Amino acid sequence: MKKPMTILAFDYGTRRVGVAVGNTETKASQALKIIAAPNADGLFREIESLLKEWQPDQVVVGLPTHPDGAEHEMTIKARRFGNQIQGRFNLPVAWVDERYTSAVLEADPQMYDNLDAHSAALILEQYFAEYL
Repeated sequence: MKKPMTILAFDYGTRRVGVAVGNTETKASQALKIIAAPNADGLFREIESLLKEWQPDQVVVGLPTHPDGAEHEMTIKARRFGNQIQGRFNLPVAWVDERYTSAVLEADPQMYDNLDAHSAALILEQYFAEYL
């Protein structure tokens, strides 16, 4: 029997990064917050604080692509972001296709205020469904 793992998920954007947390035992996710740091240093300070608070075993990062799966500029930026987390904090990073997460949530007006964090929660739920 595997030990339950805590996982933080990120929905990376150039202006905002959504964050969610979950664990492999319940396979449930919870939207935590949106980070809107003015620069990369501020972003990674906030991420470091979240990592200290939640002590995750792994990180999941949403990987945006075109509808046909082809990569684009944001794919490269999201991949770089995940690689920086892995390098700075020595945590394993898993990638999840996030093509339609925001579109699903935009249909629900209650989710709009915290869209990026809820997108991160959907990314994490997708990870649980597909990879565990």
